[in-house]
Amino acid sequence: MKRAIVSHLALLTVATATSSVAQTPPVSAAPQTVVATTAKRAKVPFGAGERMEYDVRFGALRVGSAHMEVVSLDNLRGRAVWHTAFWVQGGNFLYRVNDVYESWMDAESLSSLRFVQELEEGGKEIERRFEIYPERAIFVQTSKKPNKEEKSVTQPLDDGSFLYFIRTIPLVVGQTYSFDRYFRPDRNPVRITVLRKEKVKVPAGTFDAIVVQPMIKTKGIFSENGHAEIWLSDDDRRIMLQLKSKLSFGSLNLYLKSYVPSPNP
Repeated sequence: MKRAIVSHLALLTVATATSSVAQTPPVSAAPQTVVATTAKRAKVPFGAGERMEYDVRFGALRVGSAHMEVVSLDNLRGRAVWHTAFWVQGGNFLYRVNDVYESWMDAESLSSLRFVQELEEGGKEIERRFEIYPERAIFVQTSKKPNKEEKSVTQPLDDGSFLYFIRTIPLVVGQTYSFDRYFRPDRNPVRITVLRKEKVKVPAGTFDAIVVQPMIKTKGIFSENGHAEIWLSDDDRRIMLQLKSKLSFGSLNLYLKSYVPSPNP
């Protein structure tokens, strides 16, 4: 059960465990901006160095912490790419979690080019690496042998990059947005329903928010029956303020406790 929860908060991902937090993973090293060969970039409300930190609660219990970060503007296969990371830490002497989800998305088209999952859960380690090729609509799971090409889509997104993509689109209350952009075609479409606007109070402060409900063809928090809701700031930044899910065995929630904007917006 704990494994299922962890695997589905990265479009996202959050973990269960109970109260202590491990050291921050190496991916959180000081961000760098790398001059890439591609000059064109889509207009986005984030930049290298942006960082969000969250308390993670399962019901009333604090079970760990989560972090979202734009690590750098990097260069991959000759393209300018945003390198983003989302990770979760927590646990006790019975069960510990230290999971990292990294995405590299083209800075011009916002398509995923690489997706990495590094999971440490209950003493077991799993690593999945995907190279994604939008121009050929294929992906290769390089961590799986033998490597083989699998069908994808022409504007792919992975679990982590979808969180950043959603910040770039207009969100009109009452509208449902449908995207055939998940890099595994059998899980499309991904739907985003804009539910309402309201004020929300989190440890980082009180914000005007716009509430959306994501739905994806998978099990867990963002399944069509998962009833997950995400609170985004109702401003140009669209930062994730809060996430709440209603599962058959309880409620798994994230609350923003700090936000550091990019020093180079």
